Parts: sequence; structure tokens; C-alpha cells
Amino acid sequence: MGARAIYKGATLPRLLAEKAARHPGRTALREKEWGVWQPHTWADYRNAAAEFAAGAASLGFGRGDIVILIGDNRPEWLWAEVGIQAIGGIALGLYQDAVPEEIRYVFEIAECRMVVAEDQEQVDKILELKPGTAVEYIVYHDPKGLAAYDEPGLLSFDALRERGRADAARFEDWAAATDPSDTCLIATTSGTTGRPKLAMLSHENLLSMAANLGAVDPRRPSDEFVSFLPLAWMGEQMMAVASSLLYGFTVNFPEEPDTVQADTREIGPHLIFSPPRVWESISAKVRGDIMETSPFKRFLYERLLPVGIRHADCRLTGRAPSLGLRLAYRLADWGLFRALRDRLGFSRVRSASTGGAALGPDTFRFFHALGVNLKQIYGQTEIAGISCIHRDGAINFDSVGEPIPETEIRISEQGEILSRSPAVFQGYYRNPEATAETLPDGWLASGDAGHFDDSGQLVVIDRLKDVMHLKDGTRFSPQFLENKIKFSPYVREAVVLGQDRAHTAAVVCIDFAIVGHWAESQGITYTTYQDLAAKDEVYALARAEIAAVNATLPEATRIRRFALLYKELDADDGELTRTRKVRRATVGERYAPLIAALYDGSNEIDLAARIQYQDGRVREMRGRIRIADATTAARPAGRA
Repeated sequence: MGARAIYKGATLPRLLAEKAARHPGRTALREKEWGVWQPHTWADYRNAAAEFAAGAASLGFGRGDIVILIGDNRPEWLWAEVGIQAIGGIALGLYQDAVPEEIRYVFEIAECRMVVAEDQEQVDKILELKPGTAVEYIVYHDPKGLAAYDEPGLLSFDALRERGRADAARFEDWAAATDPSDTCLIATTSGTTGRPKLAMLSHENLLSMAANLGAVDPRRPSDEFVSFLPLAWMGEQMMAVASSLLYGFTVNFPEEPDTVQADTREIGPHLIFSPPRVWESISAKVRGDIMETSPFKRFLYERLLPVGIRHADCRLTGRAPSLGLRLAYRLADWGLFRALRDRLGFSRVRSASTGGAALGPDTFRFFHALGVNLKQIYGQTEIAGISCIHRDGAINFDSVGEPIPETEIRISEQGEILSRSPAVFQGYYRNPEATAETLPDGWLASGDAGHFDDSGQLVVIDRLKDVMHLKDGTRFSPQFLENKIKFSPYVREAVVLGQDRAHTAAVVCIDFAIVGHWAESQGITYTTYQDLAAKDEVYALARAEIAAVNATLPEATRIRRFALLYKELDADDGELTRTRKVRRATVGERYAPLIAALYDGSNEIDLAARIQYQDGRVREMRGRIRIADATTAARPAGRA
């Protein structure tokens, strides 16, 4: 059966009604609560969505109405999302750590009348912003701390379900009335160039993408998936909502963000999809933990990982490993990799994918060495998440694979990647100018520079606007260099500079936890992130890591100078998007004096930066930052 036959005529509520009718007792969702996994069957899923739909309808909600959802990953999010879609409404997810200013901006555009908020923290945010907006109802599903609240329009999720219980039997009729072309989801774009836009997606957009992805990277009803990344992110919508409803696999929700790794290990998922920051964090943590393990385990790791790397390099380049290498890899797998995969929760993984941004080749190679068949996915919010993926047996970490079925990709004269498929979005909500700019002649303009290699795989260079040229005309991708630097377990974030300059330079943020452990093992005392980042020994450590990167780069693009920032780049400060992509314009403006110092021969600089907390409070941070050469000894630290 072709992919089109799988999704043709389908909508998300219709799929839920179908699954509940065919497999009422099969587990659809599972949530860990009080240390115990609580299952919800497809019948439970249908009933909760139906009662929410009927309850919302009783309050006057229906076709075209937008309901905003904010909070951690919980079954209630999915129940509310599919429920509002069943009566012709539209779901709009916000990141749970969104600050009031970001939420207010969306409120102004969407003019929503209902917000589904997880808990007291989110309810307080919405209540603060409610005056002067169209918001009439705030529905919460964690009642802790809210018993004494007496605000008009504030009601519990259970109360709304109770209100709709009598009419819940109408769900199948409502679902049957939905049309594949109906707008069902508004997703916020990453906003790397400024405020996010609101991308409108239909049932067909989401389900065509899920079906065509599944045609080349199969999903099965027996699969398990752990949903821990924000449901406001298109990647999570792609898996936890569209794909799960289409293929019928089980979605699991961890108890808390801090228990994700332990909960993932308990589930042993078959499917994993995460952005590069997650894979980078996992690889960094593994290497950080090795520093603190027993000498014997560290010896095993240092001897066996290179075996895995050589084996991965053979497979990734299409070469058959020698008999000796195959035997050595089996020994390494038995002695180390199998246990490590189990510890990470990867013991049953069949499909592991990364998308949302480029993943560095070193991180890619690391996971393949461990035996995780990690693939790169490419796409964007405006194409429902996916347009390309690596095929099994054709994984090349310099590329993002080939287009999925029903997707056409061409490269414009300017080198921009253009796409066309049934998954291309309907446009930006209340922004026809941006829509026209993004959909010229029916092709989706990605904003990314790329080309096809000799094997027909798409190679993404960088954001078109971010591809840089040195003063002598040398072209380079800052993202590529940043990924090389971030492969170091000691580095949390990096921003590479060099446009119209004589050489490249970097602003680096250390990984506080891992560098802190390293410092303690070296007998180095410190108090704060700022204090640690200024230490001579930490500068020497960072310089060694950058030198290792430079050894793999052409002479012209090697990083000559760097500085360790006294704070992490933060989404709350507008320096990163909520998916941790660097907002280069913001960083360039905010740290302009530091960037100038990297090129004018300065050895240190006093720098002030604004810090914003999630509750909206702002304070100024000041400190002295040292500038170091990447190829010579670091200068003594100045006082912060």
C-alpha cells in the first residue's frame, strides 16, 4: 500500500476514533506518576478527547477557534489537542519555559479565548497576561496549589470533561465532519531571525509527512516512543501526535524532566527522535561520566571506543570491515557498547533520528560506534517537520539523506533549498507578506544553502544568511565549525565569527557540570559559573579542545582567538531559540564589544550583559573576560 493510500481522507480525530473502535483495549499512552507507569488505552484516549471536545463546544468553541496549550508533556495535552480539532478548532502549543513577553506576543496575534495550562506556574503566567486579551477560560490539569484560586473562567480539566460527558457520544460525528484540508495546528517557527511566526498546518500536511516518513523509516503498532521534548516543537508533534495516531504505537510520558533518562531506560523505546542538542548532551555526558568512573572502565572505554569508531567509519563509507575488525567490534560490543546502550535506554532502538539543525560528524560517528543507527532528518516547521532522511545502508553524516516520497527538492540559482510536497504548510497566520515570501511559485523557500552530492543526497551547508566569507573571500559555515567545537564534552555552546574578517574566532560557553567535575578532579576550587569560566586551567582546557578541532580544518578557516563567556547563552535572554538555535543577530548586537576585542588585539574586556528570568525580572551582569589565542598559552586570568 502506498503512502498516499494510508493518509488519504484521514484526519487526526478520525484516526483516533478508528483506533478506539478497532483496538479499544490496546495501550495508546502511558504516563509515569508517583513512580508507576499509568496506561491509557485507545478507548481512554478517545473518551478524554471526546469529553474535552464536548465541554469546549458547550462553552461556545467550534470551527476556527484557537486553543493555546502550554506545559510539560502530559496526556492532557494530546486529549485537548485532538479534542479541539474534532470540533473544527485549532491547537497552538507554546514552550513551557516561554517568558511572559513571548506569550503576550502570541496572544496578540492569535486572539485565543481558551488556554490549557498544566499547573500553577503556567496558570500564574496566563493570569498575569489575561487583562486586555481575548482569553476567557484557563483550563488546568494539575490542581496542586490552585485550590484557593477564585478567578472567573478558571476551571480544571476534569471539570471541563465532566461538563462535556453527556455529549461525548457525538465525537465520531464531529470527527467524520472534519476535512483533511482543515487547519488543525498552528506551530511557532524557531524565530532565529526575530520573533517567531505562526505556521498553519492541516491534517493532510501532518499525516502526509508521517505516512511518507514511515514509508522509508517504518513505524509499527508495537513500537514504544518516549515523549520528552516540548510538544510545541514540530518534531514532537510529528512523532507523538501525527505518527502515533497514524501507525498506532504507544507514546510514553516521563514523570519529570529530571527522570527522562531513567524512565527511557525502563521503557526501552524502539523510536527516538531528538534535535542535535539532545544527542550532543548525551555524548558529552557519556564522556564526562567516563572521567569519573573506575580506572578499569576508563581503560575499557579508551581502548574499545576507537574500535567502534573504525567499524563505524567502514560502514558509513561503504567499505566492508575486515574479519579482524568485525571480531574486535563484537568483543567491544560485548564488553562495553551493549551495556552502554542499555544504560542510555537504547537497548531496543530501531529508528534513531536527529533533526532541527545540523549534527556534527563527530557526534554522528560516536553514536554509530556505540551501535546506534542514528540518521539525519532534514525539514522545517513549514513542511510539517520532514522532507529528507537517510536510508538504511546509505548514511552519510555530511548529508541529510534523500527526499521522502511525494517530496520534490531543487536548488535555486542562489543556492537555496526549495521544497514542494503535500506537507507544505498553508501559510503564516495573519501574515500574508511573510507567506508570499516563503512560498514563491508554490515552492517552500527554506532559507538554507545546500546542494546535492554525487550520490543524490542533499547536503545542507548552513542558513543562507549565515554562510560567511573571510576578508580574502574564503567561504565557511560557522555552524559546521560550531558543531566541531561542541563535540567536546567541556563545551555547551559556541558561536563562530569571521564575516569579512581576517580569520575566524569563537565565543565559547563551557558545560558547567562537566567542567565543574573536571575542575574538582584537578583540585581546582571555584564558586560560580563566572568564576570557573575565568580560570587559567579552564582556558588551557578549552584551548586544547579548539586546537584539536583546528587540526582537522583547512588552514584558512582555523579558529585563531577565542573567549569563554561568563554565562551560558539562554533562550530566556533571547540569545537562543527555544530549540537552542543561536540567534546570531542578537548575539552579535549584545556582545559587540567582546566580538570587537577578539579582532583588535585586546587581551581582556569588561563586559555587561542582561539576564532575564522566566518570571520576566531582568538584572545586569558584569565581568571581565579574557581573550586567548587558540594556538598559544592562555594569559593569566583577570579578576571578574
